[in-house]
Amino acid sequence: MTDPVPPVQRREWVVIAAVTATFGLLLVLWAALVPTFQAPDERAHFDAALHVAIGDGWPDPGDLRILEAVQQATSTSHADSAPTMGDLLRSTGAAPSDAVDQMTQHPPAYYVVAAGVLHLVHFESLQPHAALLAVRLLGALFVLPLPALAWATVRRVTRSPRAALVGAFAVLAVPELASIGASASNDAPVVLFAATTVWLAVRVMTGDDRVRTALALALSLGVAILWKGTALPLIPFVAVAVLVAPLRRAGVLPRAVRALWVLALAAVVGAWWWVRNLLVFHTLQPSGFSAIRPPKPFPAGTGPDPAAFVDVSWSTIARTFWGSFGGRAQWILSPVVFETATVLGLGAVLVWAFRRAPGLRVAITLAVLPATVFVLQTSNAWGSYEATTFIGATQGRYYFPALLAFIALSAIAWRRAVQTDRGHRRFAVVVSALSAGLAVYGLLFTYGSVAEHSRIRVTPRGLDVLAASSPVPVPVIVVGWVVAVVVLAVAVVLAATLRTGGGGGGGGGGQTVPLDTARRGGTTT
Repeated sequence: MTDPVPPVQRREWVVIAAVTATFGLLLVLWAALVPTFQAPDERAHFDAALHVAIGDGWPDPGDLRILEAVQQATSTSHADSAPTMGDLLRSTGAAPSDAVDQMTQHPPAYYVVAAGVLHLVHFESLQPHAALLAVRLLGALFVLPLPALAWATVRRVTRSPRAALVGAFAVLAVPELASIGASASNDAPVVLFAATTVWLAVRVMTGDDRVRTALALALSLGVAILWKGTALPLIPFVAVAVLVAPLRRAGVLPRAVRALWVLALAAVVGAWWWVRNLLVFHTLQPSGFSAIRPPKPFPAGTGPDPAAFVDVSWSTIARTFWGSFGGRAQWILSPVVFETATVLGLGAVLVWAFRRAPGLRVAITLAVLPATVFVLQTSNAWGSYEATTFIGATQGRYYFPALLAFIALSAIAWRRAVQTDRGHRRFAVVVSALSAGLAVYGLLFTYGSVAEHSRIRVTPRGLDVLAASSPVPVPVIVVGWVVAVVVLAVAVVLAATLRTGGGGGGGGGGQTVPLDTARRGGTTT
């Protein structure tokens, strides 16, 4: 019988609590640091939520126009001198501008929730930067559980407490995730419910065949697809996960029945929007950019260039996954950082994750999710390129719904690559420390880009620039940075001294265990 997952030690709980709390603090710092409306598509996301808040409804894709009030709020250079949102709405008569807000191509769920937050904080009495901060903090709350979900997922897959803690730290290693999570964006709830879906699917794949777990998986999937089309790749992933998962009743038919009712329940919860699109617009997701970027033929004698498409797609996805901040993705981490991280991450997974060994079925199933994201995004981007001559829709953040699947795959791969317990300990310390360093570096880099003429330093003049653009007092931000560094350092030290036993310390790497079956004393697979 395969060894079960070791019980959670007290020190493990302390490390997870420290990593999660620090991640929350980093999210607040990101929300305070990035200038107003300078996160990707933030003006449009905030405007769409404001439309809902003032009762404008949810028009067809391409028909929504950015409010004049938001246009004026965007052009205000000094946050403290800006009028309140109520004053802006009254002075403009809540009239729309000529600029298109493309966000009605998405379901309205996020914008309804964000509008509720705006009402909760009495947005009409707030200046734009303060109203936006409230929406940014909503996103931060959505993504806050990610380190704990990564820990739980990797622990289930590898049976290793040490590897699980590294998985939690790995969430911090993607500064772009924290930046997007702490912005006005519908990506944040997608990332949360996608991560929850991956964790529940892993439980199902590793032997949790309880009805309540399958029910939770169906509900999580249904809620995930309510927010944005980037969650749709979860559907084939969940289908495969349920089909290949062990079940007390032998045979293909019981698994197929379970997969069908899980998908059917998820469809009842979240597929209604997409069915509506098919019935009304005859496409799964109409383009909100049709008025901005209409179809345009290539010049005579020319056509799409596959080499150029691959080059732009690869470089754009890599840098906007790890760290390309700002509304125009203009503050870019060094290519040495994001290219090295991409090559090491993908290389390890491709070389070691899919070797014939216990856990291969789980690894292949986990790979279904990022592979589906890749195929759908590439197909969409190529179709747009052919129609408009513009290579777009290649953002790295579209892969964030698959982040936990990739972290779990990486855990399987690196535990197979590093065979000794001493090697596991050293690897865990290095990766945890690097992840913590990247998290802090991303913030310092962005601060330098915003306030210090693209130099990583802290000067009184730079702090004055930050004070003029942030709704959070600069002393609070500085204290937050110091606390984040200290708590992260303590968490790395505690993780390094964690003692593992049972199934967690060996080199089996990708072995999995159907826990509930093991507890019943039944047959394991």
